[in-house]
Amino acid sequence: MQYISTRGSAPALDFEGVTLAGLANDGGLYIPAEWPRFSEGEIAAMAGLPYAELAARIMTPFIGDSLSQDKLRELCAAAYGRFSHAAVTPLKQFDEQQWLLELFHGPTLAFKDVALQMLGLLFETFLSRSNDHLTIVGATSGDTGSAAIDAVAGRERIDIFMLHPSGRVSDVQRRQMTTVLAPNVHNIAIDGSFDDAQAMVKRMFGDSEMNGRFRITAVNSINWARLMAQVVYYFAAALQLGAPQRKVAFSVPTGNFGDVFAGYVAAKMGLPIERLIVATNVNDILHRALSDGDYSAGSVTPTAAPSMDIQVSSNFERLLFDCGGRDGTALGEQMRAFEQSKAMQLTNSQREGASGLFTSTRAGADDMASAMRWASDHCGEIIDPHTAIGLYAARSTELAKNIPVVTLATAHPAKFSDAVERATGMRPALPSRVGDLFAREERFDELPGDYDAVADYVAQRATESR
Repeated sequence: MQYISTRGSAPALDFEGVTLAGLANDGGLYIPAEWPRFSEGEIAAMAGLPYAELAARIMTPFIGDSLSQDKLRELCAAAYGRFSHAAVTPLKQFDEQQWLLELFHGPTLAFKDVALQMLGLLFETFLSRSNDHLTIVGATSGDTGSAAIDAVAGRERIDIFMLHPSGRVSDVQRRQMTTVLAPNVHNIAIDGSFDDAQAMVKRMFGDSEMNGRFRITAVNSINWARLMAQVVYYFAAALQLGAPQRKVAFSVPTGNFGDVFAGYVAAKMGLPIERLIVATNVNDILHRALSDGDYSAGSVTPTAAPSMDIQVSSNFERLLFDCGGRDGTALGEQMRAFEQSKAMQLTNSQREGASGLFTSTRAGADDMASAMRWASDHCGEIIDPHTAIGLYAARSTELAKNIPVVTLATAHPAKFSDAVERATGMRPALPSRVGDLFAREERFDELPGDYDAVADYVAQRATESR
């Protein structure tokens, strides 16, 4: 398996190469040169497999010769052995059509754990072959930071620098990052939005001086290996609901487009997905792009679903590339123009390519709260604000009654207890395994929203590559 850049001019890499690189050196994102595909019989044979074994089956075509089958199974067993539920991503039923896929049973209570526990092990495995050192630089709107930090804290060959927008993540999200006091963990609160932090990270990947000294990589969903691991739970849910003989729809709370793009990959691999519902909050650039072709960024509006408070969705570039004829040169020009103007119209081929599988819904604060109340009052389920936006979109989308609709529950409700309490009158408690979170010491540094300040901070603390 070879990987190519969405912008056409970076060298093709194998799986180990794209995992360690993160972002392509032409500013693009790596994507498989061709989509592997399972037959209906192969998918049917996966039914009933334990999650770790299913993960190894799904990942094998993407990994190629970079890992042996035995090593891949060993890493999957280690990654998913840390989850608090034996099913890893259990499925619950709301009513005759609506289902909930719980993705928050990992160590930091968010869906990011499903991928990042695996990514941390992949980093360690590949670095041990070269005895090199890796500098992870990431931006988080809340959950990526804590999941990435948990996955790599204390690992000898890795330093991690995580940027979060000061005051724009929940207290639980912040503390899950800032109370990890391992010497290789560096938390940075920047004066700005998530989009500002993400722009700094992308700029650092293109900074020749920084890249000359440090081997910089990403843990955001721009890293292909992370997105690959998220494909697995689409198969897990669909198999339980009758795939491949029965189609399934998924509603995905969406910010950076990585989670829902994993569903697109699953469909490309042969999973019979009827519809992928892109659920956004009032920061609705993706809803506008998919419904009207208008991919124009506005200012970020802070909401009770902070992980979705994003106006530039990095992974959308992968979809535009795949739906637009895989013309890297043309997409590179299109994306560079967007980076300058923050405005872009999708081409006809991009819109047509997306319309067959994707639909979208925008949810306001009242819509989100009503979905939380419905889940509580009618189903006895307490859900977080992000999941509520997905549920609102799922219940607002008309599909045939024989099509089950699975909402991805992306975070434990206790991570957003204030918002849940306002909507339902009930305050969810943190699970006992993280119950002392508010008693732990915090450590982080505050920096202005200035690239040079962040780059100097990293340069003073990172370990130079060999």
